[in-house]
Parts: sequence; C-alpha cells; structure tokens
Amino acid sequence: MKKVIIASLAAMFVLTGCNTFKGLGKDVSSAGQAVTGTAQEVQNKI
Repeated sequence: MKKVIIASLAAMFVLTGCNTFKGLGKDVSSAGQAVTGTAQEVQNKI
C-alpha cells in the first residue's frame, strides 16, 4: 500500500513539474518576443 501512495505522489510531482516548465517556457518566449520587437523598432528608427 505504501508503494502505491509513494508512486502516486511521485507521479503528481512529475506532472506538476511539467506544467510548471511549460508555463515558464511560455513566459520566456513572451519576453524574447518583446525584446525582438523592441530591437526591430530601434533598428527601423536608425
């Protein structure tokens, strides 16, 4: 019974971690797009 509980908890943490990294990847991607957009605006002004 203990093995089932431990396996369930481990699976829960793994799946939660995947969602967290997925969200982090979206945040980093959004920041990169903002930097790219700003750099293009500056380049167009020059």
